[in-house]
Amino acid sequence: GVLSAEMGGSDNPPSAEAWRASATTMDFKSRRTCALGTKGMVACSQSLATAAGLEILRKGGSAADAAVAVTACLNVCEPTSTGIGGDAFCLYFDAATKKVSAVRGGGRSPAALTLDLVRSRGHAGLEITPSTDALCVVVPGAPAAWEDVVARFGSGKLTLADVLAPAIELAESGPPIAPVTAQLWRAQEELLRASGATCMLDARGCAPRAGERKPNPELASTFRRLATHGAKKGFYSGPVAEAIVEAVRSRGGVLSLEDLATHATTFPEPIATTFRDAVTVWELPPPNHGVAALLAMNAFEAFTRSSPPTDEGSNAHAAVEAMRVAFADAMEHCGDPDHADARALDFENDRTVPALVSKAYAEARAAGCGFSADGPPLPGPEPGHPGHLLRPSPDTVYFCVVDAAGNACSFINSNYDGFGTGIAPRGCGFTLQNRGHNFILKEGHVNCVGPLKRPYHTIIPGLATRTDTGDLYCAFGVMGGFMQPQGHLQVLSNMVDFGMDPQAALDHPRWCLKGVGSERGAGSVLDAVLGVEAASDGGDDEPRKWALANALASRGHKVERVEGVLGRTLFGRGQIIARDEHGVLWGGSDPRGDGCALGL
Repeated sequence: GVLSAEMGGSDNPPSAEAWRASATTMDFKSRRTCALGTKGMVACSQSLATAAGLEILRKGGSAADAAVAVTACLNVCEPTSTGIGGDAFCLYFDAATKKVSAVRGGGRSPAALTLDLVRSRGHAGLEITPSTDALCVVVPGAPAAWEDVVARFGSGKLTLADVLAPAIELAESGPPIAPVTAQLWRAQEELLRASGATCMLDARGCAPRAGERKPNPELASTFRRLATHGAKKGFYSGPVAEAIVEAVRSRGGVLSLEDLATHATTFPEPIATTFRDAVTVWELPPPNHGVAALLAMNAFEAFTRSSPPTDEGSNAHAAVEAMRVAFADAMEHCGDPDHADARALDFENDRTVPALVSKAYAEARAAGCGFSADGPPLPGPEPGHPGHLLRPSPDTVYFCVVDAAGNACSFINSNYDGFGTGIAPRGCGFTLQNRGHNFILKEGHVNCVGPLKRPYHTIIPGLATRTDTGDLYCAFGVMGGFMQPQGHLQVLSNMVDFGMDPQAALDHPRWCLKGVGSERGAGSVLDAVLGVEAASDGGDDEPRKWALANALASRGHKVERVEGVLGRTLFGRGQIIARDEHGVLWGGSDPRGDGCALGL
């Protein structure tokens, strides 16, 4: 009667429209606690994908089996960030041997992609623009990696078809799209329309809204082909490969059937350093920029040892400056290790990966870089040095799984920038990544664009073991382009330095150096604007809300204050599963995303 008319204007209770508005305020009024378990756990950015991973664990699958089930489901539920048309990487911890293994599922550039060709197309600066240009498509590595992870680390009880079954079912029935994902989808609606990616739009030609279901029968068909024929015959040759090449070449790209047919997953040795002597942190080697995360941790240790932080502002200042140093070095030395440019650089400058991530190197850099605990930030680049702001990139999904045996899979899958190029091969149900945008157009640079070359790669899963015993400490990661090593440093420091549980470590406000781009080189780092997130408990109290931002600004940082749904995507979306000394699993899932952690 009167009350309902005054309060809601209708006799009907609030429903979908009201809930959509409520779900996208991103004001963090809710409180999350850690998920707990002993027989397995999944943490990812979509609850339906988390459920699929748990289903595989219950059927006797390993952490690796469940991880592939999760990543395929994320292609259905969150194609704004990931998919079979992108790349995939993982770190796998074997509980029986305590060995950490790496899987590199990143593809090479087309054989015809040369600097001269790119210049002839009118790209005169340091990067291919726009980032959606078909020249940015490199070979998708995800499908081969999915197959290889199951084959190499799976339980042997489940086939690839078993593992992909939940994703196929979701694609056919249509999952309801989660609120943050719906916002990101809507932001790229025009790209999808312009590129003709109808598989990613509804019957109205629009992005799905929060709570609306979005089936993708074409993607279900692609998954079935992969499950039946395997990656080599089901994706890298045959109808899917032909559709990929036709879609790319018709838009000016140079990817060929031979480029696809010769792709293979590789299994490099992971790289590692210790942090506070308590944990050993494992990352992927170049061309992925795990080296930036490890170098930052070492430099942060060195800075805080010489000038112990007195408050959160001084601690964050030291971490930001460590990250600047790490990015500057990574930009100059991180490239495809199998390419002649990288081999020559290592030989001439003694900047091999073990040297870059050593404590001695960090100590020397810390002593000579001009760091001051009270500010100002480290000096900017020389006049004319390339690079300034890079737009934030809401890309990639990170997730992790631990199984009943204690094996852990830290997994990451990406289109690079949202839907990547937005190019959808006809009848396949997915879009193609734009990872080639990470190349720099600078002859002689380790990451210069070139044929059959892997670009500098931003996506990095993380894993930490206990330094004294080698047991699993946590699988962790923070997706989001060049935010990723910055997120690794912040969440791990939150746990190790401040004793935060995984959920609290993810909830804590973050900062992000915005001026970072491999396609623009080291000069993009040093004078970068620093995005700082509003405190989640600040409310309308402006000094409390921006306490960290104000503390960093007082030390001379160029601070940008960030809040809101799309604004907070700058800081990535992370997941953590930690294992305590009693074998209990503690899981956290980022409040900036749509997902959850659940245990068995």
